[in-house]
Amino acid sequence: LYLFGLVNLVIGTAAFMNAGLLVPMAQTFGVGVGSVGQATTVYSLATALLAPAYLVATARLAPRVALALALALFALGNLVTALAQDLTTLLAARVLMGCGSAATALMAGLAVATAPVERRAQALSIVFVGMSLSYVTGIPLATWVGMGWGWRLPVWAAVALVLLAALALWRTLPTARAAVTGPSLVGAVALLRQRAVLSVLVLTLVYFIAIFSVFSYMGPVLKSLLPMGAGALSAVISVFGVAGVVGTLSGGRAADRWGPRRSLTVSLSGLSLCLLLLPLTTGHLWAMVSVLMVWGVCGFSMMAPQQVRLAQLAGPQTPLALSLNNSMLYLGIALGAAVGGAALAHLEARHLPWVGAPFALAALAWMRWSTRPR
Repeated sequence: LYLFGLVNLVIGTAAFMNAGLLVPMAQTFGVGVGSVGQATTVYSLATALLAPAYLVATARLAPRVALALALALFALGNLVTALAQDLTTLLAARVLMGCGSAATALMAGLAVATAPVERRAQALSIVFVGMSLSYVTGIPLATWVGMGWGWRLPVWAAVALVLLAALALWRTLPTARAAVTGPSLVGAVALLRQRAVLSVLVLTLVYFIAIFSVFSYMGPVLKSLLPMGAGALSAVISVFGVAGVVGTLSGGRAADRWGPRRSLTVSLSGLSLCLLLLPLTTGHLWAMVSVLMVWGVCGFSMMAPQQVRLAQLAGPQTPLALSLNNSMLYLGIALGAAVGGAALAHLEARHLPWVGAPFALAALAWMRWSTRPR
């Protein structure tokens, strides 16, 4: 589980470090910040569409083979990114990375299959804490290095780290095929016929639109709220990431102890409030940091409860259900980046949280309605 968490740290850093490097990347390719921000949209759409197809295609392979191939694709995408000379090449590289991100769903399925039922949420929180840690260490470090020595340098580092992650998994995982139900088209159709499963997937989609309509442009948003240099920007993003780690781990424990519905209500309420308050902190460092920390805790605490809900509903099809949830996650990221980019053409960056707030409130209302006692 901890190795899976470290691999997700590498994947999360490589996938989303462009959020802090939009300005130098836009200058390199001679395009606007909003255009480069669509790299997140392309990556997320590729993940949503190609990662499930990859899971189906590799269902009969041993776990270490499937994971190694996925990480090889992810590394290749980073390599093409590092060599890109125009926006089109960058977007093509993000497609390769999106397909390779199927590694995250594979690791989540293995975690659920091997953990005791009463501790599934905690197991998943350990696996996904790597994503949270990427906002504490990986993304801030990549932002600092990229702003000081060029944005390509952290991308080259990502290539090496992804290959090291693939090697570590190859040496650690068993050679035999895991006793896990492999994804299939028939299983996907059966799951999507369940209203309860669909309601979980819709919630994942909507709340990720809320978060990434803002986070995809976090660098410009923070600089608009309070002018800051590269070091200060990295520090603020790191603080946000620390809060995300706390949220990821506490969300798993809360879901195991109090149930997914109660923990999701608290998380979504906090997220909605933070998105409404953040633009009001303009010019006030500690107020801005405080709101960002609460946002980090609430925003990252929702993933484990969602996945536990799916595990309860899907039974032996849990790995497939988690991969579909992952698709909704990245589709939400893609739509969020698109919404934020469109809004950025008409609004100041500091007002973007008010674009995400209605989606967070809609997610809260949907969760309460779809999980009400019948």
